[in-house]
Amino acid sequence: MQESSGYAGPAVLPQFIPFTGYLDAQAAVDRLIEIYDRNTAFIRAAFADYAAGRFTPGQRARAYYPAIRIKVSTYQEVDSRLSYGHVVEPGNYMTTITQPSLFADYLREQIGLLLKNHGVPVEIGESDMPIPLHFAFTDGQYVEGQYSDALGDSLRDHFDVPDLVVTDDAIVNGTWRGRGGEPQPLAPFTAPRVDYSLHRLQHYTATAPRHFQNFVLFTNYQFYIDEFCQWARETLAKEEGGYTALVEPGNVVTERGAGAVPSGPAPTRMPQMPSYHLVRENHSGITLINIGIGPSNAKTITDHVAVLRPNAWLMLGHCAGLRTTQRLGDYVLAHGYVRQDHVLDDDLPLWVPVPPLAEIQVALEDAVAEASGLSGWELKRIMRTGTVATIDNRNWELRDHHEPVQRLSQSRAIALDMESATIAANGFRFRVPYGTLLCVSDKPLHGELKLPGMASDFYRRQVGQHLHIGIRALEGLRDMPPERLHSRKLRSFIETAFK
Repeated sequence: MQESSGYAGPAVLPQFIPFTGYLDAQAAVDRLIEIYDRNTAFIRAAFADYAAGRFTPGQRARAYYPAIRIKVSTYQEVDSRLSYGHVVEPGNYMTTITQPSLFADYLREQIGLLLKNHGVPVEIGESDMPIPLHFAFTDGQYVEGQYSDALGDSLRDHFDVPDLVVTDDAIVNGTWRGRGGEPQPLAPFTAPRVDYSLHRLQHYTATAPRHFQNFVLFTNYQFYIDEFCQWARETLAKEEGGYTALVEPGNVVTERGAGAVPSGPAPTRMPQMPSYHLVRENHSGITLINIGIGPSNAKTITDHVAVLRPNAWLMLGHCAGLRTTQRLGDYVLAHGYVRQDHVLDDDLPLWVPVPPLAEIQVALEDAVAEASGLSGWELKRIMRTGTVATIDNRNWELRDHHEPVQRLSQSRAIALDMESATIAANGFRFRVPYGTLLCVSDKPLHGELKLPGMASDFYRRQVGQHLHIGIRALEGLRDMPPERLHSRKLRSFIETAFK
């Protein structure tokens, strides 16, 4: 061990690991894992000593995140169709990394593209960003459960704790401003920002981040959860689709095969936004999250899922139909959004358009056509493409109708909900391909409120079909090369090399 000056006195650190160049992506990832595992183990061991009273007064333990850096000295000719995998101009670039075992597939892909497109080594070593004590405990472990209140009073004197100054979205928001000589960002999130969200995901969804899949469905209706779990179990029993397990809240696992039973009981209390994961090799399965109601929940969960860098996410929910020609149970495929949710105004200005992504739109329309047996002109009988308005007032019907109805009419909106624009806008902000397919559940402007007994057979049949349309769309997107799915529409002038 060596000693180095910390901000609260001398700190005891593990032996320093300098940066070393690599021309092999797997070897680079292996080195990241080695550094991270050693440094977090060092912090946990130091904490065990601290909790047992074996720290001397003034002693401080610290270890640093591993990092990836690359130096590019020339403008490189790259395939103009690519939206990621290369830096845009010569310079020094770096990112800190956390939990590299969890992100191994992602890191191999990103590092491999850098090596291919620039032909210079990537360097792996220790950064100068300390790992907070709380983030050295992974897989749902919590520091709070391992020390007394009395010990907790002095934690800051002996360990680094989460620092919100370096835990933000400046890179993805385009507001990052580096200090003189500081490397440019290589990835959209820093290690502390990723760690923050990984711990929040466990808290909000009651499943460990390692179970999340690369294709995500969000819903606001419990029926979809019930239908998904039933379909997932039937699919696993038949051993179809390449799926290997279903993971439910509490990390309860049901393996593939007839007669498989859950690994344990469900939690006595469900989390705020329970998640369900139909697992497939290389995280290519489907995650379904019940986000509840409202734009605040929609922003909260997408803020955290985004750090996992999913390939796509879709919103499947209910909405108010705004046109007389719509029926209960009709589908709405969003190709534009009116953003009156107010939760992202400071991160993504309202004047920024949130465009439809062709790959997502086609996948959803094809899935509706396949499920309904309709196509072309006939498909318009049950699905309408247009603008979805998202608001933060569930009881908007109780206001004076003149102002909201006029605005909805001017926008050409065909549906109204409380989550879709938020999820799409955060997808745009975080460079995650997004889409929305809604089901009309009421028509408040035309006297058809969401009341018991009003659902027709057509509506019930369409709701049952809706989830499977979303699943089929994601399965279609899964077959698409990721570099094609990740649209250049999501990228700004100066972008990170990592997607």
